Amino acid sequence: MLVIKNGLVIDPKSKIEDKMDIVIDKKKIVQIEKDIDINTLVSESLKIIDASGKIVAPGLVDVHAHFRDPGYTYKGDLDTESRAAKKGGYTTVVLMANTKPVGDSKEIISYIYNNAQVLPIHIKTCSTVTKNMDGFELTDMETLKEAGAVGFTDDGRPILSEEVLEKAMRKTAQLGVPISLHEEDPQYIKNNGISDDMANAFFYIEGATSKSEYSMIERDLEIALKTNAILNIQHVSAKESVDLIRRARKKSKRIYAEATPHHFSMTEEDIRTKGTLAKVNPPLRSEEDRRAIIQGLKENVISIIATDHAPHTIEEKEQDFFKAPSGIIGLETALSLGLKNLVETGDLTLMELLEKMTCNPAELYHLDAGELRVGGPADIVVFSETENEEYTHCASKSRNTPFIEAVLPGVVYFTIMDGTIVYQKE
Repeated sequence: MLVIKNGLVIDPKSKIEDKMDIVIDKKKIVQIEKDIDINTLVSESLKIIDASGKIVAPGLVDVHAHFRDPGYTYKGDLDTESRAAKKGGYTTVVLMANTKPVGDSKEIISYIYNNAQVLPIHIKTCSTVTKNMDGFELTDMETLKEAGAVGFTDDGRPILSEEVLEKAMRKTAQLGVPISLHEEDPQYIKNNGISDDMANAFFYIEGATSKSEYSMIERDLEIALKTNAILNIQHVSAKESVDLIRRARKKSKRIYAEATPHHFSMTEEDIRTKGTLAKVNPPLRSEEDRRAIIQGLKENVISIIATDHAPHTIEEKEQDFFKAPSGIIGLETALSLGLKNLVETGDLTLMELLEKMTCNPAELYHLDAGELRVGGPADIVVFSETENEEYTHCASKSRNTPFIEAVLPGVVYFTIMDGTIVYQKE
């Protein structure tokens, strides 16, 4: 039996925000009450966490991460990236399917779930929308869902064919699972990973325009409304995109969107100092775009914060800017960046931030996660909102983050999964 005492319990699902104690037994929460007398608890072994001065919240849920396994395990693997997740307070992570081979078969889904059984977090995975992510032929979605796929995405590549996408949306709507889309039209991209404005100013070449994103979002929102699909727009980067999603969500609550911590924390100007460590797809854009994303989060137009955790090796990122791959790791810094750039600025309350990192992403993928309730899973994070810490050690196999050596707020002290402490700050 595990008891967490004296912490400020914040649960966005139930809107609880009060000093309370939590009792955990056999992987489940069995009590959430004020001032629980531990002498009344009957247990052969009783462990107590004193959470005085700390926040006790649902374990964080990330619905957009790349663990690079199978096929790219020199960058990261299920074990190493799970360590990064638990250090960042995450207890549930949904994996993207752009592995090698891609996740378009029952064999790959089985591989992931079989290996995930011994990991310190809950792992879920998507399958691809199209076979081999080629954008043409749909996968056998019904079979893949039965095998454990919680949703479908060709993340990393856009689906250019309207016909294919409409068929996919009709099928996912029928199955009741989300389709998550990477929205970048290559016809408006000359060089990826950098905004057109910054490419012009810094390299005197063309980059990726905002139109590459919002033109596809406009098309895909129309198809989603037509088919009644559960649509998730991934890693929103442009102000025009936020406006389009705002209008669509007024018509359907089956429209979701995610923002990454790097898109609400950085701008294209950071490329001048961070170089390839700030190279991501879609690219960082202007301060006006960043503020539009934050406004979208404030209005719940963007209801999910997702990391797009994407490990790469040092050697890959040390290449010339246009040869280096896009992507950064983010599981270890997401909570801190939310506190620094959303809560400390007064844009979101702590409750609102946690909502977008727990119950909202869990709702999208129909996960039994992201909330604190009696009888529910004992997946919990205990952290200090006010303490600062220098980010020097990456638990991920990779170190491709622009936030290395930054002093950030929000120190995770405990991550608890199924009632077991899987991470404890040293």
